[in-house]
Amino acid sequence: MGLRIVVLGTRGIPARYGGFETFAEEISTRLVQRGHEVTVYGRRRFGEPSLAETTYRGVKCRVVPTVMHKYLETPLHALMSFLDLFRVKFDVALLCNAANSPFAWLPRLRGLPLAINVDGIERERSKWNSLGKAWYKLGEQTSVWFGSRIIADAKVIAEYYRERFGVESSVIAYGATTTYREAGPVLQKFGLTAGRFLLYVSRFEPENNALGVIEAYCALPSAERSMPLVMVGDAPYADKYKKLLRERACEGVIFTGFQFGEAYQELRSHCYLYVQATEVGGTHPALVEAMAYGNAIVANDVPEHREVLGDSGRYYDKNKFAMLTEVLRELMKNPASVTALGQSAKGRAGELFNWDKITDQYEKLLSSLAKGERVL
Repeated sequence: MGLRIVVLGTRGIPARYGGFETFAEEISTRLVQRGHEVTVYGRRRFGEPSLAETTYRGVKCRVVPTVMHKYLETPLHALMSFLDLFRVKFDVALLCNAANSPFAWLPRLRGLPLAINVDGIERERSKWNSLGKAWYKLGEQTSVWFGSRIIADAKVIAEYYRERFGVESSVIAYGATTTYREAGPVLQKFGLTAGRFLLYVSRFEPENNALGVIEAYCALPSAERSMPLVMVGDAPYADKYKKLLRERACEGVIFTGFQFGEAYQELRSHCYLYVQATEVGGTHPALVEAMAYGNAIVANDVPEHREVLGDSGRYYDKNKFAMLTEVLRELMKNPASVTALGQSAKGRAGELFNWDKITDQYEKLLSSLAKGERVL
């Protein structure tokens, strides 16, 4: 008999924002295919019409209100979602992001088993003021207090919770799927040639180092910038930083905004190489996706990236963007090395980051929690 599973803490599905939304879509749709009843909570602004429950690829979608504000959006949506849970019966809940955990006592109050995917150490991001950092710190502690089980998507995150709180986590990786798209309208729109552009994908936040990547690229002599740098991403509440990126960009830097679905797939299918410049967090979805597409990858040398990418990519010393310039210069002159890196990354992704295998792990964990079994 299937479980009644609820997924909370994201902006909802279909994915139109970031990693957790993609995660919610990939996991929930697969669980539905396996005979479970799955509901994913999404967001709407206060004052917008209340939407009737809809269905997406067999998954029930419930939308509850929040205030679209940098510091209030996530916690208020968590509170409204948890209160709404008292109207609907579920067997087990999966909560995304430790920032939602301070209100997690509410589902536990009604006896609902709760698995919490804590994400990375978000309070280290400079975009948060002291109050925001304190909230994330509280979220880490309340995840331990109220979660039936902590889930980490990387061993380095599990080690952090072990050392700081003395708790063990279930380590379940992030997955990736690929859909190859022929070169078409998206490349044409941005004036790109297949196999002749560099790609960066991330939210435009300081710790994701979009500025460092732009400066590394622009440090190349103009004659060596034969391939444009395509910057895929955006960020709410970051107008000042986004303005700075555009001011520092040289000729050859192309900003596309967020790209999803077929547009994103087309860009992934045809880039020459991919730069992963993030420095905070656990497993970054864009890195895993780049591997699955067989993109050659140049990565900021932090433990999280080493854990995911292993020896299947090239690294530059942490935040040493002058070194990134040299790596880009070398690889742009050496397509054979780029091809070999892409093949190695694709093979590693197939072994470690398969959504079906990851769904197996989540299904087993959620079933055990629903039955009241101890999870080891």
